[in-house]
Amino acid sequence: MDQVSLVIILLAALLIPLIMAKFKINSLPTAVMEIIVGIVIGPSVFNFVNTSDLISQLSTIGVIVLLFLSGLEIDFSLFKKRRTALTPLEQKNAVNTPKYSPVRLSVYAYSTIIVLSLLLAAAFKVSGLFSDFWLAAILFGTISLGIVIAALKEQELLSKAFGQTILLISVFGELVPMMGLTLYASVYGSNSQSLWLLLLILAVAALLLLRFKPFFRFYQNINKSTTQLDIRLAFFLIVTMVTVAESVGAENILGAFVAGIVLKLLNPSETTRERLDAIGYGFFIPIFFITTGVDLNLRTLLTSSKTLLLIPLFFLAYMVAKIGGYWGLKLRFKQANALAGTALTATTMTMVLAVLRVAKSMKTITSDQSGAFLLAALLTCVISPLIFNKFYSAEKEDLVKTAVHFIGANLSTVPVAQQLRKGWYDVSMYTNHPENYQTYHAQVPVTLMENFTAQDLQDHGVFDTDILVLGHIDAERNYELAKAAKAYGVRRIIVRFEDRNVLNEHEDELRELGVEVYNTPEANITLLRALIESPSTLLLLNDTENSIYEVRVLNHLYTDVQIKNLQFAQDITISQVIRNRKLIAPNGNTTIMYGDRLIFTGNKQTAAQIRQALATAN
Repeated sequence: MDQVSLVIILLAALLIPLIMAKFKINSLPTAVMEIIVGIVIGPSVFNFVNTSDLISQLSTIGVIVLLFLSGLEIDFSLFKKRRTALTPLEQKNAVNTPKYSPVRLSVYAYSTIIVLSLLLAAAFKVSGLFSDFWLAAILFGTISLGIVIAALKEQELLSKAFGQTILLISVFGELVPMMGLTLYASVYGSNSQSLWLLLLILAVAALLLLRFKPFFRFYQNINKSTTQLDIRLAFFLIVTMVTVAESVGAENILGAFVAGIVLKLLNPSETTRERLDAIGYGFFIPIFFITTGVDLNLRTLLTSSKTLLLIPLFFLAYMVAKIGGYWGLKLRFKQANALAGTALTATTMTMVLAVLRVAKSMKTITSDQSGAFLLAALLTCVISPLIFNKFYSAEKEDLVKTAVHFIGANLSTVPVAQQLRKGWYDVSMYTNHPENYQTYHAQVPVTLMENFTAQDLQDHGVFDTDILVLGHIDAERNYELAKAAKAYGVRRIIVRFEDRNVLNEHEDELRELGVEVYNTPEANITLLRALIESPSTLLLLNDTENSIYEVRVLNHLYTDVQIKNLQFAQDITISQVIRNRKLIAPNGNTTIMYGDRLIFTGNKQTAAQIRQALATAN
């Protein structure tokens, strides 16, 4: 019978994402659907499944893996001060950008959540509805990091300031309750030990971090498909930290969470993280969520009048505890987005499940109260994402086009500028020739300047750009201006350098400075060679509808996917994949990895959108 129940659970885990994709159910997280399905197949409705020792053990492993992966999701770079100097363009734009950083906003927002959680817990205690003040405060302050990350990934927001802020609030919403639960269990637990022993968890974590810090520097050279050393290390960390946590009287989920943080600090590759996600979300975690639903016997819970009263009250408490974050988010973001972000941080499930699991083992909460907390959390996961998707829209700061400034308006630069203006570029051109200005100013934005000295260009804001193209025919002038622009702080400079003096070292000097150099003779030679070796090159170059693009894949939606399975595979042709500085000749079965550089061709309208989608970090 145990095996039959497990088969039904695994079948449900397989069918849930397929059904959600079939009927385009995007508003609910998969975890919520798994809990709902667990309720349906459990004693609450059809009673197809009953939990056994085997299923309970797999469910326990599931929550451990879930908390481990949650620790692995924390982006510690967000807590670091920016060491690299801002470019003058960024400093100029920063004048109109609010001074509140994601870290600062998240601290403000979560501080209000702590205060409101304590006040709500006190209100429940005074009213007699729920007497455990500290347990209620911990529960009201929780945020489901996994669900928040999933929602932000779907909107491709993790690389933007709004997404980073919501992510940090959620990190606090998992980390602070985790520490609070550990202290709670240590003080009120029957088998609690001295609090100072909890420091052993941090000591062991630090020791493991130092011991394995060089691991990912060399394992790629010795790793084999039959060894999977990175995955073995991950499970070693999990088992070690869980064992240490239980040995000092803490909860196993704290050990798993710390193990995830340790592995994160070891800087694993994206491939490692994807395989761990595959193991967790492919097997153990769905069993945990579905089993959670199975254990919820609604027939019993909903017969209690007190439980029916507590469910809406707990739901309101979850939502009200997060409402203070609205005023923090509004300091930088639009009101609608502040509301959307506040609603998303009200999503709470993962930590609630973990906290209730510990509280039930300590016998500090009844089954009816636990069920009410859980059902209320389930409601937040249904309603909060709906509110978020309804109200969120892109921030103005996220819609800024890439600025490209051309110095020199001529037959080489003007056609390029015309084509770039059709895409996601803000193009400006500058010339010191009145005749060129008269010829081209009606076709592209051209500014006529008397002089092209570095100081004049700087005074006119020409160097305040993302990309500077020096397309003037005078090689020495381009050389001097390129050095001045580099010293000014322009991040990317492209220079036309055509000097017939083979002894001139200026071109080499520019390349050493990181300036991108091109010249017409070399370009013509390359083109002619390409025509000889690949006659179809001319067809591509003369095609006004298609163009060549290069993009670095930063969007996880398109990683670990074979080229033939890409949703836009019919719209582009990928000719080269550059991985770890090596060229790969791709075919339909080639798997796209995070960080790959793709060289592809496609229609200028759709290819530009595809390029932007691939390059959007999430």
